[in-house]
Amino acid sequence: MTRRIAVVLGGRSSEHDISIASASSVIDALEAAGNEIVTVAIDRDGQWALGAGQKALETGPRLPTREVATTLADVDVVFPVLHGPFGEDGTVQGLLELAGVPYVGAGVLASALCMDKDIFKSVMRDHGIPVTQNITLRVGDEPRNPFGYPCFVKPARLGSSVGITKAHDDDELARGVALAFEHDEKVLVEELVEGIEVEIGVLGNRRPIASLPGEIVVTHNEWYDYEAKYDEGEMELVIPARISPEQIEQAQEHAVSAFVATDCEGMARVDMFVRNDGVVLVNELNTIPGFTSTSVYARLFEASGIGYSELLDRLAELAVERHGRRGGLRY
Repeated sequence: MTRRIAVVLGGRSSEHDISIASASSVIDALEAAGNEIVTVAIDRDGQWALGAGQKALETGPRLPTREVATTLADVDVVFPVLHGPFGEDGTVQGLLELAGVPYVGAGVLASALCMDKDIFKSVMRDHGIPVTQNITLRVGDEPRNPFGYPCFVKPARLGSSVGITKAHDDDELARGVALAFEHDEKVLVEELVEGIEVEIGVLGNRRPIASLPGEIVVTHNEWYDYEAKYDEGEMELVIPARISPEQIEQAQEHAVSAFVATDCEGMARVDMFVRNDGVVLVNELNTIPGFTSTSVYARLFEASGIGYSELLDRLAELAVERHGRRGGLRY
């Protein structure tokens, strides 16, 4: 069925441009399926502008947030295509809850929880889901690394490999920690995992399904950094991942378990490692993954038998289903 769908794009975070690229693909596919598209573009200063269809990528009239909320309340579904703070972290989801409109993806709690890699890993450990080891530094803490070199240093609440350093010695660790603190007041120092980097898509509400796993192969850079993720030719995605059938099953089980443990609904991409000794470890969960038709999430489900247009339609249906289900609760 066709719907009136609001696509929210841009945002204040350093992942603004990635959001616009994702949203452009989403808008094209939704319009091609006959949906009416309303766009809400958020600029880097946090100003909101309304538009229609691909006009989302143009500068529209700036409106008070209350007028945007009124517009959002007059659509069938909202599709937030936002990455990082001020969009993927539960802030926009809270606005949509107040507006009382169905929206795609994780709710307020799951969005905030999964954005914070420190808290996310704590929840994983509490549920017996194996994760990569880390320590957490807060403002004022001295750089330290109990894992040996190389190791990774990253902001706790950011994505797309922004602000991340692969440190090979104490000097690089110190510089990496300083860089990460430019982006967040909490920083993770993580062990380096020797093995295969694997990503799995999850789709659903109460009964989520996992895609085939994809293996990330970085073609030029030392690790899966920003350029490897977004520059053409810097990464190869092998589907299915070149791991054993038992490891595929274990990775899918961990992905769904992580999705359920964090109270996610709709969609997520789970990033994990298969260590050289065969152990499968969860690393992160992204509640709004990159969403162009060639992004990892879409390609994983394409290989699993769910094409891009069908995937978008299912996500809209899941948003409506959750909204109707929760509408029956007594508050």
